[in-house]
Amino acid sequence: MHVLITGAAGMLGRKLTKRLVDVGTLRANPIRRIDLIDIVETPIEDSICCAHIADLCEPGVAAELLRPVPDVVFHLAGVVSGEAEANFDKGMAVNIDGTRALFNALRFAEGTPRVVFTSSIAVFGAPFPDPIPDDFHLTPLTSYGTQKMVAEALLADYSRRGFLDGIGVRLPTISVRPGSPNAAASGFFSSIIREPLAGVQAVLPVSRDVRHSHASPRTAIRYLLHAAELDSAVLGARRNLTMPGVSVTVGEQIEALARVAGADAAGLIVESPAPDIADIVAGWPERFDAQRALSLGFIPDRSYDDIIRAYLEDDFVAD
Repeated sequence: MHVLITGAAGMLGRKLTKRLVDVGTLRANPIRRIDLIDIVETPIEDSICCAHIADLCEPGVAAELLRPVPDVVFHLAGVVSGEAEANFDKGMAVNIDGTRALFNALRFAEGTPRVVFTSSIAVFGAPFPDPIPDDFHLTPLTSYGTQKMVAEALLADYSRRGFLDGIGVRLPTISVRPGSPNAAASGFFSSIIREPLAGVQAVLPVSRDVRHSHASPRTAIRYLLHAAELDSAVLGARRNLTMPGVSVTVGEQIEALARVAGADAAGLIVESPAPDIADIVAGWPERFDAQRALSLGFIPDRSYDDIIRAYLEDDFVAD
């Protein structure tokens, strides 16, 4: 089994690689090679891993990376929400042009690899029903959501034509993310938990009434691996799936933090409204009825308390 991961230096890319190395098999076959692709060095060393610094937007790069052609591709590379909104050209280049370059290279490669693509719930736009059903229309209200929607359509069409065997996974917001904050507008959802757990103040830029859907990094990796294993014939033409998540308000996140880590940790959150972030978040969905994914075996976290505990078990490093 030969696996290729784009965006491999990112948080999900590194966790996915570690999981694949630890398990050693995918789709009931031993993993003999993992190609790790990113525009920066991927900090993973293992005998089956081959790291490449490469930009899919550059002509010919995608085709070169498909020699030999992998059996499974995890396409995680992308410009995140806040950055895609602030830098329109960069978001279009990476999230659409780079994705199309990869898909087109797969079109002309031998075989029909499984492609697992990380999309986003940002493909949906308000006004929303509550909860949002699987057949709700895609009307994104951000450049990032629009770019992900276009990539989903490409994935479905390239799959329909037999160029690749794609499954798009619309991930909830991933929290609690380890490490430093990224440029995602959703970054505060993690920072209001991660920083207080480390004894550091965290800024809350939105109201405590804001509701959102979450998945732990542990569960996100489980979603990606399940998508790689799934028989895509059960999907028909609808190749993109909304993943189930834990829907909570920011206030409920903070209550969970207090239950898991104590009131002193929750007291380190400082409210400082940021209208630009609040405006972006206001157009995001809050809650999903993800029956298709649930029926296909995608299993969410049980509660936000469990999401915090997963971070403490997997990623928290005490000083």
